[in-house]
Amino acid sequence: MQERTTRKSVTFLHPFMLAGIDKKLEPGIYDVETCEELIEGLSFVAYRRVSTTIVVAVEGYGHAARQVVAIDPMDLEIAQKTDALEAGMA
Repeated sequence: MQERTTRKSVTFLHPFMLAGIDKKLEPGIYDVETCEELIEGLSFVAYRRVSTTIVVAVEGYGHAARQVVAIDPMDLEIAQKTDALEAGMA
């Protein structure tokens, strides 16, 4: 199966929460990766999302310790919209 991966950086100006992560995340820049697989047998090119992950700092293991956490892209979108609204209120 053919796959493609897209990577992007997202910036948060305020602390935020995501489902599946049991702590509030600090403002900053986060790397997000989405993996998709080709849907075969169609007369056009289409992909289905397989996973979306975010890289977060791990407390208590030093400054460079990171963890990759699977997230729902809709939760990420909601967190980004909430952050933008909070920025607009400041």
